[in-house]
Amino acid sequence: MNRRNLAVVFTMIVILGVSLFTVEARYKPTTGSNWFSRDQEIQEGQKAAADVNRQMPVLPDSHPIVQYVQHLGSELVANAPGEKWPYNFHVVNVKEINAFALPGGPIYVNMGTILAADNEAQLAGVMSHEISHVVQRHSTRAATKQMMAQAPLSVLGGLLGGSMGSQLVKMGISFGAQSYFLKNSRKNESEADLVGTDIMYDTGYDARQMAVFFEKLESQVGNGGSLSQFLSDHPNPGNRVEAVTAEVNSLPQQQTSRRDSDEFQRIKRLAAEYKGPQTPVVPQPEIADSGVDVTASKKFATFQHNAYRIGYPENWQVNGDNQSAVTIAPQGGVSANAVAYGVIISDFQPENTRDLDQGTHELIASMKQSNPELRVVGNDEDIHVNGLPAKSVELLGTSPIKSERERDWLVTVADREGNVHYLVFIAPQKDFERLHSAFESMLHSFSLQQ
Repeated sequence: MNRRNLAVVFTMIVILGVSLFTVEARYKPTTGSNWFSRDQEIQEGQKAAADVNRQMPVLPDSHPIVQYVQHLGSELVANAPGEKWPYNFHVVNVKEINAFALPGGPIYVNMGTILAADNEAQLAGVMSHEISHVVQRHSTRAATKQMMAQAPLSVLGGLLGGSMGSQLVKMGISFGAQSYFLKNSRKNESEADLVGTDIMYDTGYDARQMAVFFEKLESQVGNGGSLSQFLSDHPNPGNRVEAVTAEVNSLPQQQTSRRDSDEFQRIKRLAAEYKGPQTPVVPQPEIADSGVDVTASKKFATFQHNAYRIGYPENWQVNGDNQSAVTIAPQGGVSANAVAYGVIISDFQPENTRDLDQGTHELIASMKQSNPELRVVGNDEDIHVNGLPAKSVELLGTSPIKSERERDWLVTVADREGNVHYLVFIAPQKDFERLHSAFESMLHSFSLQQ
């Protein structure tokens, strides 16, 4: 073989090697149990979108801001991996910073998010992140997990009979705005970051800007603004900037990468001048007081989370996984994202403090921001939970059960890093005392992983 042919072969090997490296280096979207067919997922997303459009001030498709977002979205989805869902993009005229994706392709971006982005790449990062939740089918996989936990045999029979919609109604599962199934675990957030990074890279954007935007928002917590919903829906999976940077570095170096455009800056000015943005009026979901038996079994099961373990009545269900916020409730105690009976367990990172008392009051302030009717009853108390210092606070609010007041018992515990782990035990005021012993038993079983 002459030198020219050797050179050609060597070049082909190099090109092939780079190609193989690129494929191997990319983050591979995950799969999981999912009882929703493609058509069912699209149908549920369309139903949820109709609800969002009724409840929230969604701009018409003819608006220039929407047309810009739709054009940007079409560029990004052209590089989305996996199933080719019927993606569509909308803008909600509200000042809160947020974005969310519904099953099967509808994606909503709040006006406040456009105003908060410093450049086009940051907005593209938020949108790529939401596209990735659709790619990963995170919402229907989470719903499937709950359906399997609640009634696996009866639900499976219903699915085989083609009655998905009726099963979802019976089990209180929906995908509308603020639905429990649109709130992502840290694992889901990490996956969406990495898939979104690849989408941005393939579209020619500086993918690091996605992590820069998320980091910017987290640095603003405590300085005013409406970030509680965004950070609730998009919890930090940890080392977000490092993970995105590592993913970018695993890909061939871009000769050029887009960061901003004159068109984005024009749209941002238009958004700032547009009347509003307005605060949405979203009806709170109500649970009918249908006489559902919420009795707590005296026999307990154990749930093992990455951060803690807890015992709970064996006739109650766990919603969530070992990395996410968790709700433990009796069947019928949860509807959509409203909890009428049960306990919510999650964590909270206070601003620049390792003091449990101050962290607890920051958490209460954050809870009040999301629920202005919530009020503290009496004074908080110092207690211990399995030997660790803790705080106990009683609160009153409005129950999702129509015409009922809600009593909440908040308990906070700090780990060695100063992060606040909290439990909120919830019941209508008239039922709280009969569940109090079960709540106390759950609290006594709670222990942090050390």
